[in-house]
Amino acid sequence: MGEAMKLIGIGDNGKESLLPIYEKWIYESDILVGGERHLSFFPDYNGEKISIKKGLKELVNRLQHETKKIVILASGDPLFYGIGSFLASKIKLDIYPNVSSVQLAFARMGEKWQDAYMTSVHGRSMKGLAQRIDGKEKVALLTDEQNSPNEIAKYLLSFNMTEYEAFVAENLGGELERCGYYTLEEMAQATFSPLNVVILKKVKPSPSWTFGIDDQEFLQRKPEKGLITKKEVRILSLSALQLTPASIVWDIGTCTGSVAIEASKIATEGAVYAIEKNEQDIENCLENMKKFRSDITVVHGRAPERLDEFPNPNAIFIGGTSGNMDEILDVCTKRLEPKGRIVVNVVTIENLADALKGLKQREFDVDITSVQVSRSKPILSLTRFDALNPIYIITAKRKGEV
Repeated sequence: MGEAMKLIGIGDNGKESLLPIYEKWIYESDILVGGERHLSFFPDYNGEKISIKKGLKELVNRLQHETKKIVILASGDPLFYGIGSFLASKIKLDIYPNVSSVQLAFARMGEKWQDAYMTSVHGRSMKGLAQRIDGKEKVALLTDEQNSPNEIAKYLLSFNMTEYEAFVAENLGGELERCGYYTLEEMAQATFSPLNVVILKKVKPSPSWTFGIDDQEFLQRKPEKGLITKKEVRILSLSALQLTPASIVWDIGTCTGSVAIEASKIATEGAVYAIEKNEQDIENCLENMKKFRSDITVVHGRAPERLDEFPNPNAIFIGGTSGNMDEILDVCTKRLEPKGRIVVNVVTIENLADALKGLKQREFDVDITSVQVSRSKPILSLTRFDALNPIYIITAKRKGEV
């Protein structure tokens, strides 16, 4: 292959956004690659045009064998949620970025943007967005036609995230540019161009919760309160899982969702998947998710059923087995990613013995912590202690893994 291909960022105003040298390179090339909108900016181009319509693999296969001069066009900065990083990993490229749409949007607002949290829902699901942005002072969102400002507003309202005001910048740099501020209620009802950037700015305080949410904060089954992983045990169990921001987590027997919800606050860039066999507990879990702004995936079923719907996890919490300990361990130990952790909570010595035997048979190292917690309780002018049920916390990892 000859000289490097050129990847040039272009704005919505087409040629006007380009340096003269960039325009010169485009017209000197033999092949011009880009989206249909980008190619339409050059009706007088005499070379071959290749429109990027679907996936990039087919395009890369074509370009890898080309010897002609090639220029590729992309919106704004190709390395900011664009095609630049993927193409650069496959073919020899020189990259010439333009001003990104996010930069322009903040310029229209007159706001600094080095402190903003930036993410994209362009071509990807909004799932998990709630915990990613919760508490952030300023958020920039790249959108698409499905995940439009209207849908974003409805999503945020479903988690009662009304502390945010939205700034929507449409067709930035083009003739149809329009910018404006909206409440989430207004944004949910308005109509927008498909080309837009949404910036969320917190204009009033938001609720917050520290690690180790008090048990009474969670909606629980009535009149049988207490079917929840208690705060002290929850903290120790989550610590044993060794979660990272990118962790994929399973919660088996989620009940109120307390472990899954707190896990989602740690694995904000990952995902949490939970299963529960009791419909009433699932309803409570869904309400708790809204309250704590935790957008996890919850399914109704009796594990190990439906676990095949979840991606392979880095961490698995087992809070209930319904008598299926061996079957659940069989699936979990096979699906767990390398260097992952399995944490099992049991209250009976029989389940402890079953878990220990099952994990060791599957070549896992096991540590067991016996937890006995008593909480203070006033009695007249004095204080006594109420004991919670003793719990065994079993932590397992594959033999030989650190």
